[in-house]
Amino acid sequence: MSYRTIEKNRTSPKSIVVAASDYGRLISDISGLLEQARRGAARSVNAILTATYWEIGRRIVEHEQCGAARADYGERMLPRLAADLTARHGRGFSQRNIEQMRAFYLGWEIAQTPSAQFEARVKLPIESGELVLAKGQPPVGQTLITQTPSAKLSQPPIPAAFPLSWSHYTRLLSVDKPQARLFYESEAIRGGWSVRQLDRQIGTQFFERTVHSKRQAVMLARGQQARPEDVVTVEDEVRSPYLLEFLNLKDEYSESELEEALVRHLETFLLELGAGFTFVARQRRIRVGNEWYRIDLLLFHRRLRCLIVIDLKIGKFTHADAGQMNLYLNYLHEHMMEPGENEPAGLILCSAKDDAVVHYAMGGIKAKVFASQYLTVLPDTETLRQEILKTQHALEMRAAMKGQSHG
Repeated sequence: MSYRTIEKNRTSPKSIVVAASDYGRLISDISGLLEQARRGAARSVNAILTATYWEIGRRIVEHEQCGAARADYGERMLPRLAADLTARHGRGFSQRNIEQMRAFYLGWEIAQTPSAQFEARVKLPIESGELVLAKGQPPVGQTLITQTPSAKLSQPPIPAAFPLSWSHYTRLLSVDKPQARLFYESEAIRGGWSVRQLDRQIGTQFFERTVHSKRQAVMLARGQQARPEDVVTVEDEVRSPYLLEFLNLKDEYSESELEEALVRHLETFLLELGAGFTFVARQRRIRVGNEWYRIDLLLFHRRLRCLIVIDLKIGKFTHADAGQMNLYLNYLHEHMMEPGENEPAGLILCSAKDDAVVHYAMGGIKAKVFASQYLTVLPDTETLRQEILKTQHALEMRAAMKGQSHG
C-alpha cells in the first residue's frame, strides 16, 4: 500500500500519514454527497414550482367563468395577464406559459388516496361514474385516485402531490389522449424516467405499441430500461430553464470553457469594432414549442436598426446550423422585434480545428437591395474569420501553458 505524508507534527519527529486510497474515498464521498444534495434541491424546487403552476392554473380557470373550461373573457384576459405578470415577476410568464398552467389544471386533478395522502393524477373521461381506461392498458402498480373535485380542497396543493418535474408535465401536456397521458405518467413515476426517457417513449408511441402487444409484460420491462442518452446530469437538473425562470436567476452559461471564452472575446471585439453594435444578451434562452434553445450572443445594430443573432459552433458548418439560425430569426421576428425595427439578421461562426467559417443569414429579408445593405454595414467575413482563428489559437496556447505549470 502506498502512503503519502499529509502533515508533519512539529512537536514530534513522527509524520502523520494517510493512505492515498482513504483520501480518494473521502473525495468520492464528498462528491457524492454534493451531487445528491444538488439533485435533492432541484427536485424540491421543481415540486414547489409544479404545485404553484397548478394552483395558478386553478385560479385562472375559476376567475374566467366560475371554473368553466372555456370563456371569451378568458381568451381576452390571458395576453394581459401574461404582460402584467412578466412586468412584475420577470421571465416565465409568457402567454404560452400561462396557457400551459391553465391546461395543467384542466388536465390534472388532486384527490386523496386511501392512505389519506394527496396525489395529482391525469383526469380521465367518466362513463357511469367509472374511470375509462384504454383497452388492454396494463396495471402500473399505482393507487388510482378518486374523482374528488380539486376546487373543494381547503388548502393549495402541497408539493409532495406532484411526483414528476414540471418538464415532465409539459411534455405530458402534448399527449392528447387522456388514457395515453395517464399511462406515460404512471410508467414515468414507476420507472423513475428522466424527461429524455419520457420524450423518447412518447416519440416512439410506447403506449400504442404496448396496448396492441400480446406480450405487454415484456414491453413494460423493456420500456423501463434506460439508454445512455436518457441520463440527465446533475448540472442539467440544476440548470433547468424552468427552475432558473421560477427563481428569477440568470441562466448565462456555456457548454465549454473554450466556447465561453470565444463568445466573450468576440462580444468585446464586435462592440469595439465601431460598427454600431450594442449589447442585448449573452446565452439567451428561448423556448420554441417544448424545446429550449440557447442564443450565444444577441446584439442590436444601431444603423441597421435590427437585432443580430450570433451563434458559435465548435466544429464545421453544416446545413443544420443554417436551419437552427433560421428558427432563431423567426422567433425574434415574432416575439422580440419592436415597432419600427427591421428584420433580424444572423451571424453563424463555425470554429473548426484548422479553419473557421463565417456565414450571414438574412432570415426574412427578401429585398435584395436591403440585404446588400446589411452585408455592407456588417463586419467583413474575412476579418471575423481571422479573429476567430487568432483567438482560438491564443486560448489553446494559454490552456497548454496552464497545464504545464500544474504538471
